[in-house]
Amino acid sequence: MTKIKIDSVLKENMQVSAELWKKTLLPTDATLQQGIRSLDETAMQIALIVSSEGILIGTLTDGDIRRGLLRGLDLRHPLTSIIEREPLVVLQEMSRDAVIQLMQANKIHQLPIVDENRRVVGVHLWDQLMIPRQRSNIMIIMAGGQGTRLGAHTENCPKPLLPVNGKPMLEHIIERAKAEGFQHFVLAIHYLGHMIEDYFGDGSRWQVRIDYLREDSPLGTAGAISLLNPRPDAPFVVSNGDVLTDIRYGELLDYHCRHDALATMAVGLHEWQHPFGVVHTKGVDIVGFEEKPIARSHINAGIYVLDPNALNVLRVGEQCDMPALFNRLQETNERTIVYPMHEPWMDVGRPSDYDQANSLD
Repeated sequence: MTKIKIDSVLKENMQVSAELWKKTLLPTDATLQQGIRSLDETAMQIALIVSSEGILIGTLTDGDIRRGLLRGLDLRHPLTSIIEREPLVVLQEMSRDAVIQLMQANKIHQLPIVDENRRVVGVHLWDQLMIPRQRSNIMIIMAGGQGTRLGAHTENCPKPLLPVNGKPMLEHIIERAKAEGFQHFVLAIHYLGHMIEDYFGDGSRWQVRIDYLREDSPLGTAGAISLLNPRPDAPFVVSNGDVLTDIRYGELLDYHCRHDALATMAVGLHEWQHPFGVVHTKGVDIVGFEEKPIARSHINAGIYVLDPNALNVLRVGEQCDMPALFNRLQETNERTIVYPMHEPWMDVGRPSDYDQANSLD
């Protein structure tokens, strides 16, 4: 398996610190007494028996110790006779959500992480995976649009402040991202931007930090980020301010880092059924029929992750939409990728969309 480069922040967030998990390592000649001591000192409920090269030989738990003692083994007995020699393991490239699903399915609370040569590189702990990870990455939300398609709804209110189930759309986005560990938000504002500033302030009401990019004129979904000063020093998430979704922003960020891309676009699958039967021809000859075929395509979901170097193709204060930014990056042979979404998603652009959003729980 090809080794994928992972951002150091991602690795810190995904597994137990090196100082702790390395204390779980035991040599192949370790005894039951050493195993008991290791389990007691680390409180991780697992010990990893490794070769001199660091290759995983097996795992040890408190249950293994107790079963050995019931067999009449004494504390000087080698651990190799009681360890689990075919434990479940994962590669470090596996996503957090996939790890959680695997641990749930197998009802385990500790999971060794190995490289392609089966050398131990870490341990996943269920309790730590369940704690929201604090992320230093910035999240930028585009909140400057006028929302003209919403008609009277936005005559005296910026679209991101329109209430959905009792609170502004923008607040839903911020609260969801905060629950995933994001602490620093930047709001790009223009139309009735003072109302957004008055409502959110510096973010202290939500225990987060909120800064603002103030557009003198509309700069598009990418142009506003050219105003960032200073430039971020780590990948950052960008979201439209009118997109309501259950996407995991943190998982999107992790996905971007794992694939070593300069820009990632979340995309949704859109299906459209042709209202008529389709006749396929070659010249005047009929070569086939399709009865009301379904066409499938990926659509831009309005959520992105950008590497700071992606800003190199932007000019400060110049209008630019996000698809144009991706085109510029492709023209310079930079890697741009998609993140396929399966989560519920809604672009609140029309009155019917707004009514539907307010009808959802």
